[in-house]
Amino acid sequence: MLIIDSQIHIWQNGKMSAHHRQIPTYSIDDALAEMKSAGVDGAVIHPPSSLGEAVNVYAEEAVRRHPDKFCILGHMDLLSPDRENIVANWKKRTGMLGFRFTFAKPEEKSWWTDGSLDWFWAACQKHDLRVGLLASGANIAAFGNIARRYPGLKMHIDHIGRGGGRADLKDDAIYANLPDMLALAKLPNVAVKLSGAPSTSSEQYPYTNIHKYLRQIVEAFGPERCFWGTDITRMPISYRQCVTMFTEEMPWLKGRDLELVMGRAFVEWLGWKRPA
Repeated sequence: MLIIDSQIHIWQNGKMSAHHRQIPTYSIDDALAEMKSAGVDGAVIHPPSSLGEAVNVYAEEAVRRHPDKFCILGHMDLLSPDRENIVANWKKRTGMLGFRFTFAKPEEKSWWTDGSLDWFWAACQKHDLRVGLLASGANIAAFGNIARRYPGLKMHIDHIGRGGGRADLKDDAIYANLPDMLALAKLPNVAVKLSGAPSTSSEQYPYTNIHKYLRQIVEAFGPERCFWGTDITRMPISYRQCVTMFTEEMPWLKGRDLELVMGRAFVEWLGWKRPA
């Protein structure tokens, strides 16, 4: 079974946010070694935008060295005077298949609804670029509105729509508004990354109290639009346990559905042409 992690970060000589491992470097080789220990075949690199353009370049180095292991959802300065040209030529960069943004800064929060990024959604739709966003809470509705206006733009919701490391709730409380996200399943251009699931539970591995919610998501969106992943540098368990939580602890997820969720679906969604 092909296992592809829908989100990892790698970086050099930088400081990540507090919920990630507080180490100066998590290198290409670090990631490869940990992936091998867990039986993970490949990963989609999300260069942390807080560390600037250097992490985009480092991710490209990873793809050049290991094109069968990595591809990238990168970031750019959305206020750049050359922004439209940058998007138009994004796929010419090594391994770049699209973008990932968090809109975490105060001055970015209005971008969800004020129309200032209409040019960006349209350009990504035109150039067949995938877009992942850290949508949660009220922003789920805004995410849906963008997806409806640009039906040719494939968009996915990061971290189960629960906010990732910024979330301050767990267990039933963090999934209380899950119906808002499930309502977007009717939009064929919307998908969900099931990354970071362990961090949404206060229980111990295998976090059975949240399995019912993961099942609801897979049943609503279908396994073709649900993507296993870790964000491994902030997970409370081993990489291997992040895998087996899905492959061994969820008897309802099996066969073709399991193969899709664990990697094949995201490869197809991204249009990632992995070398043989």
